[in-house]
Parts: sequence; C-alpha cells; structure tokens
Amino acid sequence: MNYDFLDSDLLSRLGALPVESRMPMVGNVAGKHRSPHRGSSVEFAEYRKYVPGDDTRRLDWKAFARSDRFYIKEFEADTNLRAYFVVDASGSMNFAGEGESKVEYARRIAASLSYLLVNQGDAAGLSLCTEKLHLEVPPSRRAAHLQRIFETLKDLKPEGETGLVPALHQIAEKIGQRAFVVILSDLFTDTDELADALQHLRYRKHDISVFHLMDPQEIKFDFERPHRFVDLEDGTALVVEPSLVAEEYQTALGEFMTKVRDKCHDANADYQLVPTDTPLEPLLREFLTARLPKGK
Repeated sequence: MNYDFLDSDLLSRLGALPVESRMPMVGNVAGKHRSPHRGSSVEFAEYRKYVPGDDTRRLDWKAFARSDRFYIKEFEADTNLRAYFVVDASGSMNFAGEGESKVEYARRIAASLSYLLVNQGDAAGLSLCTEKLHLEVPPSRRAAHLQRIFETLKDLKPEGETGLVPALHQIAEKIGQRAFVVILSDLFTDTDELADALQHLRYRKHDISVFHLMDPQEIKFDFERPHRFVDLEDGTALVVEPSLVAEEYQTALGEFMTKVRDKCHDANADYQLVPTDTPLEPLLREFLTARLPKGK
C-alpha cells in the first residue's frame, strides 16, 4: 500500500546511514548497538581482576605473563534498539500557515525513521497523545508491523488539547528497558511540566530526541492586516491588529523557545527547532549523521 507521507526515493538514499543510539541500549536480541552490560562481542572494553567463579576461558594470559596477576578481558555486549515515536496529536498540530501542517511533517519524520529502524533490524513503536487519548503501537522488529504504524499515522486527526506531558510520564514508567524516545510536537505546553517529563525519561536512562515543529508563520508573525486568530486546541478566538502585538509576540515567543531548548538540554535531550518548510532529506541526513559514533 502506498502512503503519501513516505518517499521511497528518500528512504533509498538514506538507507546507507544507520539509526544509532547516543548511549548504551538494553534490548532482547543481539544487535549492533552498545549495551551497558558486558558481553563477548568482538569489541574490547576493559580489563578487570579475576575473581573465583569467572570463566577461565576469558583469562588474558599475556597480561598474566607481564604482571603475574590474573585479568579477565571484558567486551562490549551488543543489543538492539527500541524506538518510541511520540507524536503530539493536539489541535494545534493541524496548523498550516505556509505549506504542510505540523502533523503532516511529523508523520513524514516518524514514518521515515520507523522504516529505517525496522529495515536495519531494530524495533519501532508509536504513541499518539491528546488530552483524552494516548494510543500506542508497541515496538516491534517485524517488517509487517510497519504497516500498522503507517496506518495509525494515516488515520491521525489531531484535535483538542495536548496530552504530551502525561504521555511522556506514562512512557517513562512503562518502558522497562532503555529506549530511543523521539518526540514530535510544537511543545505548546507548560515548559516546567515538560521539563519534569523529560527529566523522568532521563532518569530512566532513555535516549531522547526532540523535534520542535513550528510553522514559519508562527515564527515570523508577518501578518499585514487584522486577523482572527483561533486557538486550535480550545476553540477560543481573538481579532488582532498584528502590528500592535508583533513586538510583544516575538519577545514572548523568543523566551518560550529559549526556555524549551534549555529544558531539553538540561535533560540531555537532542533538541532541534524545525520550521515545517525545512526540506526533509537534509534534516534527516544531518540528524542521522550527528548520531554516528565518533570516527565513523
């Protein structure tokens, strides 16, 4: 089945770039991502002193010859990556001032990265959140699972107020193992509450990436005549002469975006402000390249 938010040519061009974790992961099958546990993969990690009960096959006899002491070789255990794509499904994500809406852009990012993850043998899952609904598609490595993610994204119809913060807390509590959590939202929520949710994810040792989606008109606010502005989440409306409020708006917006960025950085989250007129391919290519381990 074809989906208009998937670009097969783009996926083919990005296919050579792996989706990497920035920190050790814990999975349930052997994979290519670093684990916090020691195992027996080919990449050497460190020596430690032998203690009774250790596997003597892992003794380093060369180290013994040099020091007359027994040392065990430890290696990095490899594991698979489990990703959760958290898509804000509140009404404000419907806004499309110039080009596609924020939710359409979020669909394309979530679908593209999900495809790349499953294609490399890792697991992808999806969470859609409004104030009243938290719909979840659990992570899976099966190729057939992708269609469920794509169908869920296709049927997504944002409405109501955001439920992003409760959804993030729920995900932090529910995920028993370290995971890659990708947040796709305009982040129109209380920044202190958002910070608490991000810190909750950080405490659970998850790898967090935030795509802060904003329409260019929301950033520039370059309206030239009176407009009726409608809150897409609660439906309230206000008629405004833009020239009278533009300066105050830009100040408030700047403070909001700075605070959001700082809260993300405080939680060790990978933060990107993404205007929705940004071409998708260079955005994803830069995102994937920046996550590669040094030296690759």
